[in-house]
Amino acid sequence: MKILLFSFLNTLLACGQQTYDQKLNSLYKKTVPTIKPAQLDSLRAIDNLTILDTRSPEEYKVSHIKDAEFVNYDKFKVDQFQQADKEKPIIIYCSVGYRSERIGEKLLERGYKNVYNLYGGIFQWKNEGYPVYKEDKITEEVHAYNRLWGRWLEDDKAIKVYD
Repeated sequence: MKILLFSFLNTLLACGQQTYDQKLNSLYKKTVPTIKPAQLDSLRAIDNLTILDTRSPEEYKVSHIKDAEFVNYDKFKVDQFQQADKEKPIIIYCSVGYRSERIGEKLLERGYKNVYNLYGGIFQWKNEGYPVYKEDKITEEVHAYNRLWGRWLEDDKAIKVYD
C-alpha cells in the first residue's frame, strides 16, 4: 500500500512539473523554423547574418548576444526594418522564443526567406554556456523577465536580473 501511495504521489508531482522543452512546445506555434544555439554559433563564423534581439529595452541593456541588433517587440514594425537582401539569414530571439516567433511571422509575411527563431531564446543560449554581453563586455547577468520565467534560466553562473 505504501509503495502504491508513493508511486501515486510521485506521478502527481511530476504532472505539475514541465521540462523546458515541454514549456517551449506549449508556447511555440511552430510558424517560424527554429535554430539551436550550437547551430547559431557555427553560422556566425561562416555566414553573413543578422541577429535581432526582440526583447524590451531593459532586457537588452542587461545583456544580449554579441552583435545582436535591438528591435523592441512592443514597437516593432516591419516597415522600419530595412534589410535589402531578403535571402540573408535572420536569427531572432527573446527570452524564451515566444515574442521572437511573433516578429519572425511578420518578417516571413513580408517575404524574408531565411528567418529562424533561436530555440529557447537567450535563456537556452546562456544555459548551454554561450556568452552574453553588456555593451561590449562579457557578463553573467541575464534579464530573467520575471521570477516565474526566470526559473528556466539554469546556468549556475548566470545572475538573474529583474525589474
